[in-house]
Amino acid sequence: MDDLTHFDDQGAARMVDVGDKPSTRRGALAEGRIRMRPATLERIRQGGAGKGDVLGVARIAGIMGAKRTADLIPLCHPLALSRVEIAFTPDAENSAVTCSARVETTAPTGVEMEALCAVQVALLTIYDMCKASDRGMTIEQVRLVEKHGGRSGHWQRPVEA
Repeated sequence: MDDLTHFDDQGAARMVDVGDKPSTRRGALAEGRIRMRPATLERIRQGGAGKGDVLGVARIAGIMGAKRTADLIPLCHPLALSRVEIAFTPDAENSAVTCSARVETTAPTGVEMEALCAVQVALLTIYDMCKASDRGMTIEQVRLVEKHGGRSGHWQRPVEA
């Protein structure tokens, strides 16, 4: 289990000790999407959902999700985030909304989990705000797209064919 850093030599869960690691600039970009009926997407685009500005509320929820990641994921370190940027791209052809979250910090550990959590919370908020008219929405393809900083340096998801 050498590559699974959240386990000790006996296999017990642990929080990774980052005390001796230098604080460096780190960032991550994650994305995911929610598919829905075309009428639901149109209501979101027109601002006609009964609960108000769906994407505006989801943006704030995503930022809050990034900030609260250590409260949700048991072994994550609490981090002071310097940037959380949430963007939405409506996709009429696929009847979906794509969410991307860019998160940055200067710390001894990365922010991949914060970016992934931000995307999930933002997409769940869209679901919550629109579920009365479309319970069949599907959240999918939540994934890390890119990370930079730290010992492992830069990583980018290969372009899919």
